[in-house]
Amino acid sequence: MATHRVAHEPAFVLHRYDWSESSLILETFTRNHGRVALVAKGAKRPSSNFRPVLLPLQPLHVSFGGDAEIRTLKSAEWMGGHVMPTGEALLSGYYLNELLMRLLARDDPHAALFDAYGAAVEVLAGEAGPSQTAALRAFELILLREIGLLPSLDVQTATLVALDGARAYALVPEAGLREAEGAESALGAAQWLGLHDALEARLPFAGTLRQVAGLAAGGNAALRHQLRVLLNYHCGVSTLRTRQLMRDLQAL
Repeated sequence: MATHRVAHEPAFVLHRYDWSESSLILETFTRNHGRVALVAKGAKRPSSNFRPVLLPLQPLHVSFGGDAEIRTLKSAEWMGGHVMPTGEALLSGYYLNELLMRLLARDDPHAALFDAYGAAVEVLAGEAGPSQTAALRAFELILLREIGLLPSLDVQTATLVALDGARAYALVPEAGLREAEGAESALGAAQWLGLHDALEARLPFAGTLRQVAGLAAGGNAALRHQLRVLLNYHCGVSTLRTRQLMRDLQAL
């Protein structure tokens, strides 16, 4: 049986852990093959060409082969473009990686999601500011949509009735988008419709980023809360590890 080979595939390293004294297992996110597990043989040796390259949040081109669940990394090349995020932005990048590790099945390609991830990481590596927070919300929305966990944001989920411009709505696990009993932690119909249109645009990350960045402070906080509850629900946890780490560091 022929060995399946992939060459020059755009990829990011999501996570890495020891496999032996000299080798690593990598969880990678590739553009055309989805999440792929790779063994990087000899990557821990001081002389290995892999050592300075296999870093998280860095755009790579990788080549790999094999038909087993864990395939063999043949080569990896850094594609440049931006420096490694630092500080809180680095933790935010790890948060994106944790979401992908928990919610993406292996070998399930999502090219649009890969492009959104690359754009979000580029924002995190740039100047600090509100755009970094908006980038996280934009990526969360696109992730949920790409894996089929985000309902249509232009109608009420249970009835498929169009949103009423005079009312506020909340995104609730298992119930979808529904009319909010109170204005707290809810967004107005116009805000949800704006997010819907941005997600449907030809460049969804750029459009969604602009839409989220345009929300007032209260709307941004409401969206953050609702997406966090929804993501935690689908991840099966009360708090993601990276979020808890952020809280602990802020408490210090």
